[in-house]
Amino acid sequence: MSSVERNINSEAETIFHSDPFLDSVARYFIGNNNRYRENIIIPKSMGPVYIKTNEEKMIEAAFESCAFKTTISCVAGFGLGAALGLFSSSVNPTIVPGQELKTQSAREILREMKGSMLSYAKNFAMVGAMISAIECTIESYRGKSDWKNGTYAGGVTGGLIGLRAGVKAGAVGAAGFAAFSTLIDYYMHS
Repeated sequence: MSSVERNINSEAETIFHSDPFLDSVARYFIGNNNRYRENIIIPKSMGPVYIKTNEEKMIEAAFESCAFKTTISCVAGFGLGAALGLFSSSVNPTIVPGQELKTQSAREILREMKGSMLSYAKNFAMVGAMISAIECTIESYRGKSDWKNGTYAGGVTGGLIGLRAGVKAGAVGAAGFAAFSTLIDYYMHS
């Protein structure tokens, strides 16, 4: 080995400091900068291995974010509430006292349906967004994804909604929403 090759190798090997002793101490404390992939074991029974690109990871992270989950829950709650409002207004029309015999026009019926649909839609959207945001926050804080997150989120949401009517109603709302969330999680995961 010539002296030029030795100088090139010694320069390539010294990473942190020009003094070989200090460089070896730095390597000992800091570690190796090279990445080795020899310890990855991929079972062959799982089929072909697919490594995700950075774009796929970014899209996946966006779909798993709390903001996206809350928005989707709000939109889905609005749609479900609108459908339930339409159903409830068609089943139970509002009859004004004193005008039982007067027939309603189609415009009045549609106006009543619109009001009922919007009322239900706003309420369901609010509850969906609240429970989703609280559950995602609890899941992020706990660092776990299990049934307890939904139970805690249901309890907090029910408590906040019931608290408008008083402390007793808040406690009953918390217990009811927590039980309902637990049952829904159990049903969905089994």
